[in-house]
Amino acid sequence: MTSVQDKDDLQRYLQSARDALLWKLEGLSEYEIRRPMTHTGTNLLGLVKHMIGVELGYFGPVFGRRVPDLPQWLRSDEPNVDMWARADESRDFILDTYRRTWVFSDATINELDLDAPGEVKTWPLELRDVTLHQVLVHVVTEIHRHVGHADIVREMIDGAAGLRSDNANVAPGDQAWWAEYRDRLEQAARSADHA
Repeated sequence: MTSVQDKDDLQRYLQSARDALLWKLEGLSEYEIRRPMTHTGTNLLGLVKHMIGVELGYFGPVFGRRVPDLPQWLRSDEPNVDMWARADESRDFILDTYRRTWVFSDATINELDLDAPGEVKTWPLELRDVTLHQVLVHVVTEIHRHVGHADIVREMIDGAAGLRSDNANVAPGDQAWWAEYRDRLEQAARSADHA
């Protein structure tokens, strides 16, 4: 049997990642939060949309809970529809939808014990039977992975990096220090390539 403290810890890590993901959008234009920054189109607002689907899916049907007001894009068969935002899907709409998703997800987490059974029908048969504990670990892991993507995308957009607005969690240094550091890394990479 897992303790209440375990659930609290997992929920705290989930919320800290949610907050970090949204912080990555702060201060950016509509274009910047939607701009595809990788070959596969990774963009900040798309990462938020994706996490809406992740949370609604794992904390809803997996535990037999109906999702009220399922976003239209989650009813679509279009590939990757949850990984980008149409021009008519406003930032405010998507962020509000994500915050409402938190309320739904948190209700599932609060109402169920960590050993409550669920079923992930899209997983291989031998892995489908899960507990809330397993799902929480899975979702916390997935969102932290995507926050890492968002951190890199944000740095590519305007150079902002770090864990939170109040905790950069990167080495201290001004612009000149970082330029010299990056040059050192480039030189090391070139030297290794020639070795």
